[in-house]
Amino acid sequence: MTSSAPRPISVLIAALGGQGGGVLTDWIVASAEHAGLAAQATSIPGVAQRTGATTYYLEVHPVAAGPGAPRPVFSLYPTPGDVDVIIASEFLEAGRTLELDYASPERTILVASTHRLFAIGERTVLGDGVFPAERLREAARALTRRTVAFDALAAARSAGSEVNAVLLGAFAATGALPIPDSAYEAAIREGVAAERNLAGFKAGREIAALGTSLDPARPAARAWTEVRAERAAALGRRGAGFLALCAAAEAAFEPALHPTVGEALARLVDYQDVRYAERWLALVREVHADGGDARLTERFARRLAVWATYEDAIRVADLKTRRARFERIRAEQGAPAGATLVVTDYLKPDLDEIYGILPAAIGRPIARWAERRWPAERPTLGQHVRTTTVAGFLRVWLLGRFRVLRPRSLRAEREWALIERWRAAVLAAAALDTELAVEVAETAGVVRGYGEVRRRLAGAFVRLLDEVVTPTMARDRDAGAGFARSRGIVAEARRLLLIDEKGIEAAVALAVARV
Repeated sequence: MTSSAPRPISVLIAALGGQGGGVLTDWIVASAEHAGLAAQATSIPGVAQRTGATTYYLEVHPVAAGPGAPRPVFSLYPTPGDVDVIIASEFLEAGRTLELDYASPERTILVASTHRLFAIGERTVLGDGVFPAERLREAARALTRRTVAFDALAAARSAGSEVNAVLLGAFAATGALPIPDSAYEAAIREGVAAERNLAGFKAGREIAALGTSLDPARPAARAWTEVRAERAAALGRRGAGFLALCAAAEAAFEPALHPTVGEALARLVDYQDVRYAERWLALVREVHADGGDARLTERFARRLAVWATYEDAIRVADLKTRRARFERIRAEQGAPAGATLVVTDYLKPDLDEIYGILPAAIGRPIARWAERRWPAERPTLGQHVRTTTVAGFLRVWLLGRFRVLRPRSLRAEREWALIERWRAAVLAAAALDTELAVEVAETAGVVRGYGEVRRRLAGAFVRLLDEVVTPTMARDRDAGAGFARSRGIVAEARRLLLIDEKGIEAAVALAVARV
């Protein structure tokens, strides 16, 4: 004889350490108890507080038991294909649960935040290692009965709350559990920061009630003139110089290039000054005049702007002592007005980064000695600086003011020597074939990172130019049979380097074999 007793409703919570997945679990359990429902929760914490994957599982009996009724029997672990609700605090975490087959197209509701906190595997790839969001959306559509997806991080910041409170509100809006809002609110009030979390709960409930979609309508792109005014205002006293440069650039380039050029100019002025941005603009004009192709100009301008604003100790110090940074930290931590905020910055520059900010005439002999003494990895100088104290703040702030020395520094001399070699290769390719020049321009993306990683990649980049790009172009030019082979070789060599920084050997071997 079969039993007609209702089965427990299962909820799987996939979160990252430090995002409050445990608190979210406790809220749901407490809410069930306030509603007179039996519940049980278990967890696999993972790497708590270090952004590692964490998993929480709970079951709630949907019917209140009468006096003397036996307690329901709950499972300790989720069963693939047998989970009623999945709550994911980050979009890739939703993908993790879907990959493990916990969802079912017939029964599972997915409540997920669409924002991303990139995984270690995504960050360590030299190229674009970000997991495609469209594949996550496709999986959610195919493997769940219903999906409630929106940017819970943005909603939490607007409400002054945490992501877990917003997701609790969205979960409540699904009606997956027969629990009234009053029970959820009572559970929240039993914890800390109750008012902020109640605001997040209400925000999440309202957003979910609107019927959120995995394919929200994209907002119309703002006009560049509006964005340009915002960039000028953010630059303060340097805004007038930025606007003058924009006017000159917009007269020289076609409208399709204005947003890219304008954003690059704002980045360069903020990084250094107007004169530095003028230097960048002159090089972009040269490529535009030589090639006359908007696509080549856009790629060259974009890559050059990123390269010319390389991260050095001066830039790090400048960014760490900006008012906006402390305001952002205060908002993220939910520190009330007037509360003491303590920020400790952990810095670990190596010798190259230290003597690199010195004027080239002073830095060169130091560099020669250091590179003989430590030909591979340079020693590092670890420091813990409390930038919310007067002494700590001034120490870092003064380093940021060394910006005036940057154009004459040893680091600038070395970076711009590499840039010049790259620019010459782009111009040489543009004289032969525009598409080939675009591929050569993209090779600048190989040079990235800082410290020892950047030194290795810079060496690999020089070999890429000398042993792959230059001989390949010369061979096709002399053969007079077009440059399709050159384009393929350069693109493949760049791909190999972006997969693995040691891929230069394979890239050179590839070029030699094909030539």
